[in-house]
Amino acid sequence: MLKDTQGNPLTGATADTADLYEKGMRAFNLYSEDPFPYLEQAIAQAPEFVMAHLLKAYMYATATEPEATQAARAVLDTARKLPMSDREASHVVALQQLIAGNWHAAAEHLDFHNARYPHDLVAIQCGHLMDFYRTNGRNLRDRIARVLPHWSAEIPGYSLLLGMYAFGLEECAEYARAEEYGHRAIDLEPFDCWAHHAVTHVLEMQGRAKDGVAWMESREPFWAGRENFFKVHNWWHRALFHLDLEEIDQATALYDQKVRADSSSMALDLVDASALLWRLWMLEVDVTSRSKEVAACWLPLADGHTYPFNDWHAVMAYLGAGQTEQVDAVINKLREQTDSRNDVERWAGQTGLPLVEGFTAFARGRYAEAVHHLHGARYIFQQFGGSHAQRDIIDWTLAEAAIRSGERALAEAFANERLAQKPDSPMQLATLLRATQLPR
Repeated sequence: MLKDTQGNPLTGATADTADLYEKGMRAFNLYSEDPFPYLEQAIAQAPEFVMAHLLKAYMYATATEPEATQAARAVLDTARKLPMSDREASHVVALQQLIAGNWHAAAEHLDFHNARYPHDLVAIQCGHLMDFYRTNGRNLRDRIARVLPHWSAEIPGYSLLLGMYAFGLEECAEYARAEEYGHRAIDLEPFDCWAHHAVTHVLEMQGRAKDGVAWMESREPFWAGRENFFKVHNWWHRALFHLDLEEIDQATALYDQKVRADSSSMALDLVDASALLWRLWMLEVDVTSRSKEVAACWLPLADGHTYPFNDWHAVMAYLGAGQTEQVDAVINKLREQTDSRNDVERWAGQTGLPLVEGFTAFARGRYAEAVHHLHGARYIFQQFGGSHAQRDIIDWTLAEAAIRSGERALAEAFANERLAQKPDSPMQLATLLRATQLPR
């Protein structure tokens, strides 16, 4: 039986389709181009090539979009009828849980799967993505730590594990080691967008904005290619560095010229657009027309059932666009999630709803109410959704709400908290100054 480049048997593959599968895997590993055409060709030529089906299902299931989830279900229904090995059958179990909205169960199943099959790169990377989406920083790190001793530089894909480990270390605030492993990964594979992204997060979390701009500029040829699936997110990161330096015009220009250059309707890109627009709105940039464009793209995606992190970001765009009916519709959908039949419903009711209510209160000028919602929500929010850098928007909005409420004691407290994280940040210094200028 044919094997993948890490030595895992590939049921139903031929020599030609195994090569197509590896090309699709590389595209998926590096986020460098669209993997689907390779997998679709492989399936067309070898319909019983089960891992081609399963990788395709994973990519749909981790897209966090309603139609993609339905597509994942259809692909899995086909795959589960095929002959397969125990390893491949184990992937079916993880996918069943994931598609049902049970992110924790799916990720935990892959914990044990990875222990049995430490060279299964599909399981490692997809498990890593699940850890990210469910905000499990420890497992982002430790999933890789558990298998890394089984790997060496001689095994194809080794650099990818270093990059994933770097990101896990960063999300656990082990910044020096994260930066070290990120650079090691990039030295081996300069086009590894996840490793580049891990180092970028270190610079963001340490408040090294000037270093961050230089880092993004120096490596732009490796992450900004037209087919690169990570380019929008990296442009978003660069804009954050400019915001930290109070270079608002540069950040706004990046939004117009880079973040929305392709008018992408992918949820991952819309998250970046919404989050950057919200920050610009708090800085009193007129974002109404921009928000309307993004809001229109969110309409088929923010269904209140697939991934509440997306619903929250859709609400940011709806609020910026002044679309009250859409905001209220999302709030009502989140309030319906009371049965807690799966992780997504629990996230919606327990975490998504307080965030949406807090941001809505802020946008409607009810700043004291926003403080009430967001101060608590920022702690429970660590149950799901995104990175520390992405979740920082909650703390920023909280501090801004406190300032606008006129409550000097609260405003100063939250500004001090943020400045402690980034003591050299011009933006955070300005925030504290505004807080201390409020009347006592």
